[in-house]
Amino acid sequence: MKIFRLLSILLLSIAGQTAFAQDIIVIKEGEFIRGTIKATNFSTVVLKNDDGSIVQYEAKNIKEFVWNGETYVSKPIVVSKRMEFRFFRLLEEGAVNLYSIGGITMAEEPQPKRAKVRPSIAVGGGTGGLGGGVGAGISFGSGRSNAEQPKRILPTTYFIEKLGTGPLLELPIEGPDAPGKTQHIKNLLLQKMTGDTDIATRINAADLFSAALVRQMVVDYNQAAKK
Repeated sequence: MKIFRLLSILLLSIAGQTAFAQDIIVIKEGEFIRGTIKATNFSTVVLKNDDGSIVQYEAKNIKEFVWNGETYVSKPIVVSKRMEFRFFRLLEEGAVNLYSIGGITMAEEPQPKRAKVRPSIAVGGGTGGLGGGVGAGISFGSGRSNAEQPKRILPTTYFIEKLGTGPLLELPIEGPDAPGKTQHIKNLLLQKMTGDTDIATRINAADLFSAALVRQMVVDYNQAAKK
Protein backbone atom coordinates (compact mmCIF):
# COMPACT_ATOMS: atom_id res chain seq x y z
CA MET A 1 0.00 0.00 0.00
CA LYS A 2 2.85 2.35 0.88
CA ILE A 3 4.58 1.54 -2.42
CA PHE A 4 1.37 2.26 -4.36
CA ARG A 5 0.98 5.60 -2.55
CA LEU A 6 4.59 6.58 -3.27
CA LEU A 7 4.17 5.69 -6.96
CA SER A 8 0.99 7.79 -7.14
CA ILE A 9 2.74 10.81 -5.61
CA LEU A 10 5.66 10.40 -8.02
CA LEU A 11 3.39 10.20 -11.08
CA LEU A 12 1.43 13.28 -9.98
CA SER A 13 4.69 15.17 -9.47
CA ILE A 14 5.93 14.27 -12.96
CA ALA A 15 2.58 15.21 -14.51
CA GLY A 16 2.62 18.54 -12.69
CA GLN A 17 6.12 19.35 -13.93
CA THR A 18 5.07 18.54 -17.50
CA ALA A 19 1.95 20.70 -17.28
CA PHE A 20 3.92 23.73 -16.10
CA ALA A 21 6.89 23.30 -18.42
CA GLN A 22 8.19 26.68 -19.66
CA ASP A 23 10.75 28.13 -22.00
CA ILE A 24 14.20 28.75 -20.57
CA ILE A 25 16.84 31.45 -20.99
CA VAL A 26 20.31 30.32 -19.88
CA ILE A 27 22.32 33.32 -18.68
CA LYS A 28 25.41 31.21 -18.07
CA GLU A 29 26.15 27.66 -17.04
CA GLY A 30 23.97 26.81 -14.03
CA GLU A 31 21.99 30.08 -14.08
CA PHE A 32 18.70 30.30 -15.93
CA ILE A 33 15.32 32.04 -16.08
CA ARG A 34 11.97 30.39 -16.81
CA GLY A 35 9.09 32.07 -18.60
CA THR A 36 7.39 32.18 -21.99
CA ILE A 37 9.46 33.31 -24.96
CA LYS A 38 7.40 35.50 -27.28
CA ALA A 39 9.81 36.42 -30.09
CA THR A 40 13.38 36.62 -31.33
CA ASN A 41 15.06 38.47 -34.18
CA PHE A 42 18.24 36.41 -33.64
CA SER A 43 19.96 39.41 -32.02
CA THR A 44 17.59 39.68 -29.05
CA VAL A 45 14.98 37.46 -27.41
CA VAL A 46 11.81 38.55 -25.59
CA LEU A 47 10.60 36.68 -22.49
CA LYS A 48 7.26 37.04 -20.71
CA ASN A 49 7.52 36.49 -16.96
CA ASP A 50 4.82 34.78 -14.90
CA ASP A 51 3.43 38.18 -13.86
CA GLY A 52 2.87 39.14 -17.51
CA SER A 53 5.78 41.59 -17.73
CA ILE A 54 8.20 41.58 -20.66
CA VAL A 55 12.02 41.43 -20.53
CA GLN A 56 14.35 41.58 -23.54
CA TYR A 57 17.82 39.99 -23.61
CA GLU A 58 20.64 40.56 -26.11
CA ALA A 59 22.57 37.66 -27.58
CA LYS A 60 25.87 39.00 -26.24
CA ASN A 61 24.59 38.78 -22.65
CA ILE A 62 23.28 35.21 -22.49
CA LYS A 63 24.47 31.71 -23.38
CA GLU A 64 21.38 30.24 -25.06
CA PHE A 65 17.62 29.81 -24.81
CA VAL A 66 15.17 26.95 -25.26
CA TRP A 67 11.95 27.82 -27.11
CA ASN A 68 9.27 25.19 -27.80
CA GLY A 69 11.84 22.49 -27.10
CA GLU A 70 14.44 23.85 -29.55
CA THR A 71 17.80 25.30 -28.49
CA TYR A 72 19.11 28.64 -29.78
CA VAL A 73 22.80 29.22 -29.04
CA SER A 74 24.52 32.62 -28.82
CA LYS A 75 27.61 32.75 -31.05
CA PRO A 76 29.88 35.47 -32.49
CA ILE A 77 29.80 36.47 -36.15
CA VAL A 78 31.44 39.21 -38.19
CA VAL A 79 28.85 41.72 -39.44
CA SER A 80 30.15 44.61 -41.58
CA LYS A 81 33.71 43.94 -40.33
CA ARG A 82 32.56 44.08 -36.70
CA MET A 83 32.19 41.18 -34.28
CA GLU A 84 28.59 40.75 -33.06
CA PHE A 85 26.55 38.00 -31.45
CA ARG A 86 23.55 36.20 -32.96
CA PHE A 87 21.27 33.36 -31.88
CA PHE A 88 21.61 30.18 -33.95
CA ARG A 89 19.02 27.42 -33.84
CA LEU A 90 20.82 24.16 -33.10
CA LEU A 91 19.65 21.56 -35.61
CA GLU A 92 22.21 18.79 -35.02
CA GLU A 93 24.95 18.45 -32.41
CA GLY A 94 27.96 16.14 -32.27
CA ALA A 95 31.33 15.89 -33.99
CA VAL A 96 29.83 18.43 -36.40
CA ASN A 97 27.17 20.97 -35.44
CA LEU A 98 24.53 22.25 -37.84
CA TYR A 99 22.71 25.54 -37.18
CA SER A 100 20.19 27.80 -38.87
CA ILE A 101 19.01 31.39 -38.66
CA GLY A 102 15.57 32.36 -39.92
CA GLY A 103 12.06 30.97 -40.01
CA ILE A 104 9.27 32.04 -37.64
CA THR A 105 10.58 34.63 -35.20
CA MET A 106 7.43 35.73 -33.35
CA ALA A 107 4.79 33.82 -31.41
CA GLU A 108 1.17 34.06 -32.52
CA GLU A 109 0.03 36.17 -29.56
CA PRO A 110 2.75 38.55 -28.32
CA GLN A 111 2.04 40.21 -24.97
CA PRO A 112 1.84 44.04 -25.28
CA LYS A 113 2.25 44.76 -21.54
CA ARG A 114 5.47 46.63 -20.74
CA ALA A 115 5.67 46.55 -16.95
CA LYS A 116 9.17 46.97 -15.58
CA VAL A 117 10.48 43.92 -13.78
CA ARG A 118 13.59 42.55 -12.18
CA PRO A 119 13.62 38.92 -13.34
CA SER A 120 14.06 36.19 -10.77
CA ILE A 121 17.13 34.01 -11.29
CA ALA A 122 17.03 30.29 -10.60
CA VAL A 123 20.08 28.10 -10.11
CA GLY A 124 20.12 24.74 -11.84
CA GLY A 125 21.32 22.89 -14.93
CA GLY A 126 21.06 24.46 -18.36
CA THR A 127 20.77 22.69 -21.68
CA GLY A 128 23.68 21.32 -23.60
CA GLY A 129 24.38 22.78 -26.44
CA LEU A 130 25.47 33.69 -38.35
CA GLY A 131 23.91 35.87 -41.23
CA GLY A 132 24.51 39.56 -40.84
CA GLY A 133 21.77 42.13 -40.58
CA VAL A 134 19.05 39.80 -39.30
CA GLY A 135 16.28 41.66 -37.50
CA ALA A 136 16.17 45.24 -36.31
CA GLY A 137 14.70 44.96 -32.82
CA ILE A 138 11.49 43.70 -31.28
CA SER A 139 8.70 45.90 -29.99
CA PHE A 140 5.29 45.30 -28.45
CA GLY A 141 2.33 47.50 -27.58
CA SER A 142 2.08 49.33 -30.89
CA GLY A 143 -1.68 49.78 -30.50
CA ARG A 144 -2.61 46.62 -32.38
CA SER A 145 -4.48 43.84 -30.64
CA ASN A 146 -2.91 40.44 -30.06
CA ALA A 147 -5.07 38.94 -32.80
CA GLU A 148 -3.65 41.45 -35.30
CA GLN A 149 -0.01 40.69 -34.51
CA PRO A 150 1.37 38.65 -37.43
CA LYS A 151 4.10 36.05 -37.35
CA ARG A 152 7.37 37.20 -38.91
CA ILE A 153 9.10 34.72 -41.20
CA LEU A 154 12.69 35.37 -42.26
CA PRO A 155 14.64 33.49 -44.96
CA THR A 156 16.52 30.53 -43.48
CA THR A 157 20.33 30.42 -43.63
CA TYR A 158 22.33 27.35 -42.58
CA PHE A 159 25.75 27.08 -40.91
CA ILE A 160 28.11 24.21 -40.16
CA GLU A 161 30.69 24.01 -37.39
CA LYS A 162 33.36 21.59 -36.27
CA LEU A 163 34.97 22.64 -33.01
CA GLY A 164 38.69 23.28 -33.31
CA THR A 165 38.58 23.89 -37.08
CA GLY A 166 37.69 27.59 -37.21
CA PRO A 167 34.45 29.58 -37.16
CA LEU A 168 31.03 28.60 -38.44
CA LEU A 169 30.73 28.41 -42.21
CA GLU A 170 27.61 29.47 -44.10
CA LEU A 171 26.08 26.84 -46.37
CA PRO A 172 24.24 28.53 -49.28
CA ILE A 173 21.81 25.63 -49.73
CA GLU A 174 18.64 27.71 -50.11
CA GLY A 175 17.66 30.52 -52.44
CA PRO A 176 17.77 31.07 -56.21
CA ASP A 177 21.58 31.06 -56.36
CA ALA A 178 21.97 27.70 -54.60
CA PRO A 179 22.21 25.53 -57.78
CA GLY A 180 25.24 27.52 -58.91
CA LYS A 181 27.07 26.99 -55.61
CA THR A 182 27.04 23.19 -55.51
CA GLN A 183 30.82 22.83 -55.74
CA HIS A 184 31.33 25.50 -53.08
CA ILE A 185 28.97 23.61 -50.75
CA LYS A 186 30.82 20.36 -51.46
CA ASN A 187 34.12 21.99 -50.50
CA LEU A 188 32.68 23.29 -47.23
CA LEU A 189 31.14 19.96 -46.28
CA LEU A 190 34.32 18.03 -47.13
CA GLN A 191 36.31 20.53 -45.07
CA LYS A 192 34.21 19.88 -41.96
CA MET A 193 33.17 16.23 -42.32
CA THR A 194 36.60 14.64 -42.66
CA GLY A 195 37.72 11.06 -42.13
CA ASP A 196 34.54 9.34 -43.39
CA THR A 197 34.87 7.87 -46.90
CA ASP A 198 31.14 7.03 -47.16
CA ILE A 199 30.09 10.60 -46.40
CA ALA A 200 32.77 11.96 -48.75
CA THR A 201 31.46 9.75 -51.56
CA ARG A 202 27.89 10.94 -50.98
CA ILE A 203 28.99 14.58 -50.92
CA ASN A 204 30.95 14.27 -54.17
CA ALA A 205 28.08 12.41 -55.89
CA ALA A 206 25.43 15.02 -55.04
CA ASP A 207 24.15 17.22 -57.88
CA LEU A 208 22.21 19.57 -55.61
CA PHE A 209 22.09 20.10 -51.84
CA SER A 210 18.90 20.62 -49.89
CA ALA A 211 18.61 21.40 -46.19
CA ALA A 212 17.16 17.93 -45.58
CA LEU A 213 20.04 16.21 -47.42
CA VAL A 214 22.74 18.15 -45.58
CA ARG A 215 21.05 17.53 -42.23
CA GLN A 216 20.90 13.78 -42.88
CA MET A 217 24.58 13.75 -43.84
CA VAL A 218 25.46 15.52 -40.58
CA VAL A 219 23.33 13.03 -38.60
CA ASP A 220 25.05 10.07 -40.28
CA TYR A 221 28.51 11.60 -39.82
CA ASN A 222 27.91 12.22 -36.10
CA GLN A 223 26.57 8.69 -35.61
CA ALA A 224 29.65 7.18 -37.29
CA ALA A 225 31.94 9.40 -35.19
CA LYS A 226 30.53 7.87 -31.99
CA LYS A 227 31.63 4.34 -32.97
